[in-house]
Amino acid sequence: MIITKGATTDGSMIVTHSDDDELGDQRIISVPANDTPYKPNERRDIFAEHYKYPRINTKNRGPNYYRPGFDLTQPIGTIPQVENTYAYFDGNYGIMNEHNLMIGECTNGAYYQPDYVTADDAKKYNKHIRLFYSSELSRVALERCTGAREAIKLMGSLIEEYGFYSTGETLLVADEKEAWVFEMCALPDEEYHSAWVAQRVPDGEVFVAANEFRIRNIIEDDPDNFMYSQLLKPGLQKTGWWKPGDGELDWLKAVSPGEYNHPYYSLRRVWRVLDRVNPDLCLSPWVEDGYTTDYPFSIKPQRKLSLSDIFSLYRDHYEGTQFDLTKGVAAGPYNDPHRFVGTYDGKQNNITEDKKFYGAWERSISVFYQGYTYVNQIRPNASEALKGIVWFGPDVSYTTCFAPLPVQVNNIPEIYQKGDPQIFSRDSAWWVFNFVAGWSRLNFKRITSNDIIPLQKELEQKEFTKISKWDEKIKNKTADEAKIILIALSKRNAKKVFSQWWKMADMLVAKYSDGYMNLPELETPINIGYSSEWLNVTNYKDGPDSYDMK
Repeated sequence: MIITKGATTDGSMIVTHSDDDELGDQRIISVPANDTPYKPNERRDIFAEHYKYPRINTKNRGPNYYRPGFDLTQPIGTIPQVENTYAYFDGNYGIMNEHNLMIGECTNGAYYQPDYVTADDAKKYNKHIRLFYSSELSRVALERCTGAREAIKLMGSLIEEYGFYSTGETLLVADEKEAWVFEMCALPDEEYHSAWVAQRVPDGEVFVAANEFRIRNIIEDDPDNFMYSQLLKPGLQKTGWWKPGDGELDWLKAVSPGEYNHPYYSLRRVWRVLDRVNPDLCLSPWVEDGYTTDYPFSIKPQRKLSLSDIFSLYRDHYEGTQFDLTKGVAAGPYNDPHRFVGTYDGKQNNITEDKKFYGAWERSISVFYQGYTYVNQIRPNASEALKGIVWFGPDVSYTTCFAPLPVQVNNIPEIYQKGDPQIFSRDSAWWVFNFVAGWSRLNFKRITSNDIIPLQKELEQKEFTKISKWDEKIKNKTADEAKIILIALSKRNAKKVFSQWWKMADMLVAKYSDGYMNLPELETPINIGYSSEWLNVTNYKDGPDSYDMK
């Protein structure tokens, strides 16, 4: 999501992202600026998209991107290096840099989704090179740019020169003053090989994307609001996907089959955010098809949004609507909104092409396979050292706790920078949040309502207060002094959240042992059992309540 400065309660510019990485690499990593200028003719490695831990293993992006015991990641190509690069926070995609340039991401279906093409393969098979996916594009932008327009122009030029591969992609790109939606895809041609388009989000409005391109008609000769690739229109004409006689170029229709995975996998979430942000628009959750224009590109909120409001949007399962995932037989006896993927669902994160549907679950905003969620914030009246903050929440957004990481210090607490999802560890922040989320499914409604959410609210409210205190602590300090203070404060804060979450995790193991409510102060555990509503939809009533034959 993008929440522009005119749409927030304190004038902050905000970009958010939740990563559906399905037990991929959950780490958020500090990538340092280069200590000494790079030499002329040095090259920057470009790596292929990869999500399994470790997503990249290299000695060229700071100490936390190197993991002994794993093979070094081999680049698929290189581009010319620049003399100096900026420090930034990185996940499966670039997050935010020291100049408060921030990025969010979502994956979309596109008609053409090729593999990467190295320089050697391009020469061998007479193809155009395809080196870039959005992950590396976003990192190069954060290494080299300070503003949103600059970043879009750079990424666009890299796509045009070095080619784009894989799925369609959306990157949300913002600085302190303005925010843009940047969308891209590959084209099935060796001359016009790739295309991109960008649209500015008007100040005072909110934008949301959920695995479907959101830019529609492209307005020519409007550089204040639109930018697009020089390859776009000739490429679409050559492929036959659009021609001038068709009228204005509808980006989504021209390059994409529309909805991702299954009907409403994307659009239901777009509707939900827009409807919660401004219910006065009376937007319908039902549309004609995946190319609907019923949902505006961006909207003015009914009231300005706070950080708590934005966190809440990410913790949504359609509660209180006809799509409420905490209701019905599938929610089980304890109102669990999670719907795990099985063989009938096919590949979960995929476009709908050639896919047979036996049924489908609603796709909620908070979902079990989230690796992390972040809310990037640029605070307009803060000191430079605390102007840019990444509010980071490991694992599932509903059961996580967001903690502030000041981007200017470029020093993320170690617990967020470590953790292999295939090896359980008590030293990783992701593992404690993943453990608690998993344990909550023993009795979802009771555990989340009585244990997780109260602690979550308590800690996050304290975090908001701490930011004000941190402002005071660094007041009138030099940049170096402020950095030292903030490193210590953010580490101490992260450690406290981490230890309190593990304390709760250990408590939950005993408290809900064997399906009881097992409290130390009680002589005997309490039977929890099931609600009458749940019993009525089971065969409980047919059980042996007498010796008579039934």
